[in-house]
Amino acid sequence: MWTMVTTSLLVSALASVLSAAEVFRFSSYYGNHMVLQKAPAKAAVWGFGQTDATVVVSLSGSNKVSEYSIIVINGIWRTTLEAVEAGGPYKLTASQSITNSSVTLTDVLFGDIWLCSGQSNMAFTVGQVINATEELALAPNFTDVRIFQAALEHSDEELIDLARVEVPWSLPTAELLGGRKFSHFSAVCWLFGRYLYKTLKYPIGLVHSSWGGTPVEAWSSPRALYKCGLMNSNFLVQTSFPESVSARWNSSVLWNAMIHPLLNMTITGAIWYQGEANANYNRDKYNCSFPVMIDDWRMTFHEGSDGQTPLDFPFGFVQLSTYLKNNPRDGFREIRWHQTAGYGYAPNERMKNTFMAVAVDLPDDGSPWGSIHPEDKQDVAYRLVLGARAVAYGEKNVSFQGPFPSRAVLKQDFVCIVFDQGINVIASGVFFEICCSEDKACESDDKWAPVVIVKHDFDYVHVSTPKCPAADITAVRYLWTDWPCNFKACPIYSSDGLLPAPPFILTVTKQ
Repeated sequence: MWTMVTTSLLVSALASVLSAAEVFRFSSYYGNHMVLQKAPAKAAVWGFGQTDATVVVSLSGSNKVSEYSIIVINGIWRTTLEAVEAGGPYKLTASQSITNSSVTLTDVLFGDIWLCSGQSNMAFTVGQVINATEELALAPNFTDVRIFQAALEHSDEELIDLARVEVPWSLPTAELLGGRKFSHFSAVCWLFGRYLYKTLKYPIGLVHSSWGGTPVEAWSSPRALYKCGLMNSNFLVQTSFPESVSARWNSSVLWNAMIHPLLNMTITGAIWYQGEANANYNRDKYNCSFPVMIDDWRMTFHEGSDGQTPLDFPFGFVQLSTYLKNNPRDGFREIRWHQTAGYGYAPNERMKNTFMAVAVDLPDDGSPWGSIHPEDKQDVAYRLVLGARAVAYGEKNVSFQGPFPSRAVLKQDFVCIVFDQGINVIASGVFFEICCSEDKACESDDKWAPVVIVKHDFDYVHVSTPKCPAADITAVRYLWTDWPCNFKACPIYSSDGLLPAPPFILTVTKQ
């Protein structure tokens, strides 16, 4: 039996829905032009009606008609459609005979649904990217990439349905994609969907739910925060918008209002761009709070869709770009590391079925939106799509990860760092540091000495060693500052020059 998420719903939240349920309707995120999840998964459909009434849901199109009869329980009706292959259009009709009510949704497509969430770099619109005019002109050409956006709302209780909708299901237009700055449709989300469509050639549904300046705690459920010792937190966060305003956020308020209402939707996966707000707020907990949030979203979307959304659905994220030059203490370097649960790459043993777009080589000190908001979102989306193609869709021979070191060995007067793939070294300078410590502790920056690349070849680099005893050389780290290099000018890329090596820290072994 299809069950409504979640058993932890508060009675008061349910009561507020029931009071409005006399109006027969679909839930807020169903509408004309929508995309429903294609086969092999089954799309979940639900709405509100009169308790104990019978609702008939019918799907018609492509020479097929299917019907589902359901009873309204506590003001809510719900069903799961049979699996439908990609394509359309279809009509979806729900009728409640006792009140002679009927609602028909038209131009419904079946495809893959991706949820896009995070803070301001996800909220950054297509109208804000560096070549906005060209991007917006392309939008109408992609009529099978449909968009939906939740409105900015927060709640102290878990909501069953969205309080408001910012952009109902729509075909893409320049007006919708280039609307109000930081509060209309996401550039990263749109570009991800557009690039993905060019590969898959079937409909893509993009669900955008993000809010600038927000910490991960606001997007996490109480049970997730409990696992990291972060219950009942309240944060004063500097938003880093050009106007430099601050906001105070309570735990779970965006989970309650902007994620929990979506849980009954069947989705393919999610992409995430967030972390800046945690650079100085529970920074050292992020290596727990972020992976646990992913785990919790996966569990609850799986339960909410009656098992149709995979329990391990693919989750992509953007490793933070840059903010301040010459400031190693703003927390970005640590957040980048914590985003990977301390592995430095994704997927990994702690964060399986994830993929990461490295953005540390995409700084933008000339951005009119502040250096924390780079205008180049195309490279970010492209790198995410490579990850999605490899991890979510299992494409073979799709390179989606930059080089990562497999070992670092101290030799005579240099450290040899060997990578897991061929490399392209394009820059020289101080990008590496060696930890030199008698007690083998490398926590403080004064234990780290800058070193340079002295040699490189197919899959390795040699870096110099500091003036200290060889026995005290403990570790090497790479790009361990907020702003380590200029645009696409970090030193180490994949052999084709497309994907940068991410920041890393690695123990140095002795020969």
